[in-house]
Amino acid sequence: MDITVKLTVNGQEKTIATDSQRSLLDVLREDMGLTGAKYGCGEGLCGACSVLVDGKTVRSCVTPVSKVDKTSIVTIEGLASDDALHPVQEAFLEEGALQCGYCTGGMILTAIALLEENARPTDQEIVEGMNGSICRCNGYPKIVTAVRRAAEKMKG
Repeated sequence: MDITVKLTVNGQEKTIATDSQRSLLDVLREDMGLTGAKYGCGEGLCGACSVLVDGKTVRSCVTPVSKVDKTSIVTIEGLASDDALHPVQEAFLEEGALQCGYCTGGMILTAIALLEENARPTDQEIVEGMNGSICRCNGYPKIVTAVRRAAEKMKG
């Protein structure tokens, strides 16, 4: 069944007419050209497709676009402003927490949601908050360090 959804994506209002059960990931990648969210497992388990919907981490590969009507969505492409990276992006870069880059968009968005909820997480809270975001290169120690660094950047 076709529907029309209204979304605010990276600060821009969008109206999309599409099948109601089509995934948000497909709409973002195919209709909007936003390819930062990646298709990984297709089951919402790996986190490569993560985006922020109204500030919460959502796995876009298993989210029907009909479920995000009238919401605000942020993708990795919407984080930097002008020439300035978001503090979490800076921290990932500074700590070398991006290897192949496949998981990076989802990791960064998950870290942002975590830090919005808990501005001063312990390492254990970082591990728990990032749980479910899979790094194929096994860069977890650097990711934890990057999230810790981002927390410092964001609080001060």
